[in-house]
Amino acid sequence: MAKLAATETSLFKLTLKIKKMANNTIRNAFKMKLKPGFEAEYKKRHDEIWPELASLLSQTGIQDYSIFLDEETLILFAVQKISPDFDFDLLPNHPIVKKWWAYMGDIMETNPDNSPLAIQLKEVFHLD
Repeated sequence: MAKLAATETSLFKLTLKIKKMANNTIRNAFKMKLKPGFEAEYKKRHDEIWPELASLLSQTGIQDYSIFLDEETLILFAVQKISPDFDFDLLPNHPIVKKWWAYMGDIMETNPDNSPLAIQLKEVFHLD
């Protein structure tokens, strides 16, 4: 069971209550909030995700990463699988991630450092 520093303001430093999957990956889910009127722009920017960011996410142990949009509430629901040795302190300090956050900051609710305002979600059911 991974244990992280508790905070509600950083996407990568939230306390996780996580379950290891059969292949030792860990399911991780969180929600974020999109600003009104930016639904198409959010999708466009992710459709054109920078290759160096996609590569960095994969190299650091993030896989099977999806983000869903609730069009009524503008809540973004993200789910990903992460490796058990994933370093939650690495990405927030990486220049590529900081640049992406600055790029996305005008269309999402963010923290003062431009990281997305994210709330960790508790898993209450899973079926393989």
